[in-house]
Amino acid sequence: MIIGLLVIFILVLLLPFVSEYVEKNLEMFLFVMGLSAALVSGVMNSTLFLKAAYDPVKITVAVFIAGLLFKWFQAKLESYILSVSRRLPFRVFAALTVILLGLISSIITAIIAALVLVLVVSALRLDRESEIRLTVLACFSIGLGAALTPIGEPLSTIAISKLNEEFFFLLELVGTQIGIALLIFGILAALFVKRPVSGKSSFSKKPAGESYEEILVRAIKIYFFVMGLTLLGAGFEPLINQFLIGLNPLLLYWINMISAVLDNATLAAAEISPSMDHFTVQSILLGLLISGGMLIPGNIPNIIAAGKLQITSKEWARFGVPVALFTMVAYFIFMVIWIK
Repeated sequence: MIIGLLVIFILVLLLPFVSEYVEKNLEMFLFVMGLSAALVSGVMNSTLFLKAAYDPVKITVAVFIAGLLFKWFQAKLESYILSVSRRLPFRVFAALTVILLGLISSIITAIIAALVLVLVVSALRLDRESEIRLTVLACFSIGLGAALTPIGEPLSTIAISKLNEEFFFLLELVGTQIGIALLIFGILAALFVKRPVSGKSSFSKKPAGESYEEILVRAIKIYFFVMGLTLLGAGFEPLINQFLIGLNPLLLYWINMISAVLDNATLAAAEISPSMDHFTVQSILLGLLISGGMLIPGNIPNIIAAGKLQITSKEWARFGVPVALFTMVAYFIFMVIWIK
């Protein structure tokens, strides 16, 4: 059984990077891998299947409704963004954009927050370097902020489900740490993003509006994505109990830098267990959430924003890696002091 689960885990880690087909159909791939893991470990039953079918409902509905609202009010939103950006000092506007997108992502979902980000960045007509920096910092903020509620992103949905906790549990557990991180990313945006130069166009194209079919398909993909992660987490429970339970939480924090190249919800599904204490869960979540912004594959908002704004992996990493390492070191020092 252990060998079979290890094979599945390796496939989940590697196939999205070596197979273009898997990368383009990641949601269904993870659903199949989750189903396989549950069968291999012998935990598949009607109770688990019904739980896996129910867990994605809230985030799927939230993504669909938010997608419709975004489509209907996109023009008005763009006009409002331009109006506000002209009235506020640009550094203040850049900082507030990063902070507020992080906060509201827990309500409107990380996916819709990423689409709003694309709209903001495209409307501002920044120079290329500033556009990349604002996008990366905002995606860090969105990735962390969305974890505050189970409708924000798949990671928080999976974490709440695995821990059998209530809606606001993650807000109470890591809310303070995430709030401080959002403030830091906002300050970095004020420092490193330059104001638009008059008459100088943005390097990215203005994003086209989405069709109703695209909105529906995205919601369906999210449903199977989260369902697959629920099954994956249940299937990997034997591995968690044997290899991860009991590890130093600070070691788990650094191990989770792997989420820079793998969507952090997948790792959350594999690692989090209700038998872990709160500090261990905090260490796992912070490691996953912070390093998830390091590279494009690390989080859904990164993938959406980079794709629509035509940001390459090298361009993202050039700014995202230093920001992630700085933040991870800062939080590691904080956690070490906290333990003492």
